[in-house]
Amino acid sequence: MNACRVVLSVNGSVCEVEADPATPLIYVLRNELGLVGAKLGCGLEQCGACAVMADGGKVLSCVRAVSEFEGRALTTVEGLAGGGDLNPVQRAFLETGAAQCGYCTSGLVVALTAYLEAAERPDRRGAVEALEGHLCRCGAHADVLRAVERLVAEAADGG
Repeated sequence: MNACRVVLSVNGSVCEVEADPATPLIYVLRNELGLVGAKLGCGLEQCGACAVMADGGKVLSCVRAVSEFEGRALTTVEGLAGGGDLNPVQRAFLETGAAQCGYCTSGLVVALTAYLEAAERPDRRGAVEALEGHLCRCGAHADVLRAVERLVAEAADGG
């Protein structure tokens, strides 16, 4: 392993870690920075459990090298709550019970947050498309769609 200093901006803080530049980002987030919200599911960018935001867009972190993220603003599910308040997606998931085991939940929340922040006029179809590639083995899909409906309605109401 060729460890070197990697500087990341994560959840608004600059973090320096010693890591092989080819190490997948998820391992650095979880093992070096203690940010365990993103989960290692398939390890093949097929399930979405490892989703984080980079410069406001969703990225899957299980395969992509940590060196790709130097100079980019990373946000994990832990960084979505501002001042101790849940963000709208986290709140909608909590209020609709849109999780069972919770393993996939952070990836779903990150994907929907990235979509809602980027969409000029969020709608159900766009939100559902944002969740493509996110797998939930517990079958919480109906609850997730209830959260999506709530979020789209709130966006339409300007809130």
